[in-house]
Amino acid sequence: MVLSTIGVMFCPDQEKSANELLRVCKPGAKIGLANWTPDSFTGNMLKTVGKHVPPPPGVKPPSLWGTEERLRELLGDEVSSLQTTRRTYNFRYPSVEHYVGWFREYYGPTVRAFAALDTEGQEALAGDLKELCESRNVSGDRTLVAPSDYLEAVAVRG
Repeated sequence: MVLSTIGVMFCPDQEKSANELLRVCKPGAKIGLANWTPDSFTGNMLKTVGKHVPPPPGVKPPSLWGTEERLRELLGDEVSSLQTTRRTYNFRYPSVEHYVGWFREYYGPTVRAFAALDTEGQEALAGDLKELCESRNVSGDRTLVAPSDYLEAVAVRG
């Protein structure tokens, strides 16, 4: 089995990355993937970051890996079957501010985005992330519980 959980989706060359998954997977073996969906909380967080720090030209959104259509394009005829299931992960943080602070300090895409911005830009990004968290928060109190959908995919190498 070849497995990627919220990983390969962040490679800048999606086609090359998919080809590498297929290359290392022997015929009859499985490729297991879990990728954030475009409309998920995390998909929207990535879009929010992209509004402030656009990706390099030609780089496709990572969350495209969270659609069955894109996986079929990437894996093509090299797989004999592809089964997908939409699942949900709940982000849980003591507060919205804690989430924004943690992602500002420790999560690669947001760390790089904050580092690329001046003070005013950092404040704007933090504000937009806070707004997203508040709009998706289902906790009913000061904590943050933000459901985020991902696509679980299991492909069989042909």
